[in-house]
Amino acid sequence: MPSKYTDIGGQAVLEGVMMRSPADEKMAIAVRRESGQIVVESEPVAALSKKHKWMGWPVVRGVVNFVSMLKIGYQTISKSSAMLGLEEEEPSRFEKWLAAKLGKSTEAVVMGAAMVVAMVLAVGLFFLLPAFVAQLLKRFIASAVAVNLVEGAVRMVIFIGYMLAVSAMKEIRRTFMYHGAEHKTIACFEAGEALTPQNARKYPRQHPRCGTAFLLIVMVVSILIFSVFGININMWTRLASRLLLLPVVAGVSYELLKWLGHCDNLLARALRAPGMWLQNLTTREPDEGMLEVAICAFNACTNGRYAAADADAERPEPAREKTAQDADACAQSV
Repeated sequence: MPSKYTDIGGQAVLEGVMMRSPADEKMAIAVRRESGQIVVESEPVAALSKKHKWMGWPVVRGVVNFVSMLKIGYQTISKSSAMLGLEEEEPSRFEKWLAAKLGKSTEAVVMGAAMVVAMVLAVGLFFLLPAFVAQLLKRFIASAVAVNLVEGAVRMVIFIGYMLAVSAMKEIRRTFMYHGAEHKTIACFEAGEALTPQNARKYPRQHPRCGTAFLLIVMVVSILIFSVFGININMWTRLASRLLLLPVVAGVSYELLKWLGHCDNLLARALRAPGMWLQNLTTREPDEGMLEVAICAFNACTNGRYAAADADAERPEPAREKTAQDADACAQSV
């Protein structure tokens, strides 16, 4: 059971790990090249809520964080590729023309286009397609509740099927191993142990604040929120309502994930159990070298304050000890 709370998180990248520390306002990427050398790059990343207070409001911050992490996710994958020294394909004439017209680099244009395409596919596959199927079933199902539940079930089947398909791809299994290394490193820190590969290895590769768990929560929350719409709405109204309510779904899901990651009572453990199970598909056991890379990224984003050499020193923020007030707040929610 974690002895500390922290909001440090990250993601797996090409042959490495990205870590981000909100308290330090810093992000770091560590990758291992074919030569065995670990290359680390870090940069400041300030929270948008520092500039715009309303972006830090509950629910709103979830939407802001979701969009921000999508952007950072694409950027870090591209940056890790450059850090590995991988050669990139020559941009097409159209990409060069578009970059010249927009006044941005070809890489930025390609990355932006890829993000847009990915978002369109995700929304279409996980939200619009289930809504379309549910609308067709209106002719055969009289109950509005049943129609909405079927829509939610279709969404869950598509989501889990997608996860199963992705986890079976050999090309990304190493990425899933780095994903496991990221979780083990954070869990090791939260348990108050020195950050070494040997210590990190014994911790689980699943973590309550994982993005995989967040996506599952989004699926469940969407079922609850979308269920308020009756059966008499037409197809276009149903599809439009799903799009308009997506920010609400993302915001509520973020708050729920944050609560589940910071509480350890019986209710919290029960609610996060499905998300923890789903991480068996998106994580793999890392080797010692991968844990070294994850620890390098962690130390870089926290300015090395939690390195193994300083394990016995007092640990300031971003981690904080659980207090009686925290425990009472969790107990009252059961």
